[in-house]
Amino acid sequence: MGGTVTTVSSHGEHAFSKVNRPAITLLAGLGVEGDAHAGVTVQHRSRVAQDPTQPNLRQVHLIHEELFDEVAAAGFTVAPGELGENITTRGIDLLGLPTGTLLRIGREAVVEVTGLRNPCGQIDGFQAGLLKQVVGRDEETGQIVRKAGSMGIVRTGGVVRPGDPIEAELPDGPHHPLERV
Repeated sequence: MGGTVTTVSSHGEHAFSKVNRPAITLLAGLGVEGDAHAGVTVQHRSRVAQDPTQPNLRQVHLIHEELFDEVAAAGFTVAPGELGENITTRGIDLLGLPTGTLLRIGREAVVEVTGLRNPCGQIDGFQAGLLKQVVGRDEETGQIVRKAGSMGIVRTGGVVRPGDPIEAELPDGPHHPLERV
């Protein structure tokens, strides 16, 4: 299983969207160099308010570019970085990977997938009605379906650029589906 990095983004301040860059540097155990969400412990404001000592399982946010195509069909225009992701991908099923999958990105970087992004109401502040496009319920099971990307922690640092290949290495079984983190 593999794909390609299409865009990389970061932002040094807590902002909804991130700035597209020619490259980002992933730092082992921390996240994206210079990004507001980098750190050993949680950096997301609402999670810091709950418990600032929690481990940061959201060091890197990845979104599949195919999501932008899907929401475009519903009348929304979303560009890479606008939903706050660090790495935009194409050709890899980020949402279908099991917890603990290692993503080998470019020459050196390795990100361990920890779970799904739990989208919040800020998405509707960005574009009214968009939240319902990225989170909903499965019609058959009634389960919540989150489509706003996956989160991970940096196991091995390295530079990541658009065009870099991504290879998924599944963990030894049994596999556990991603849950929100």
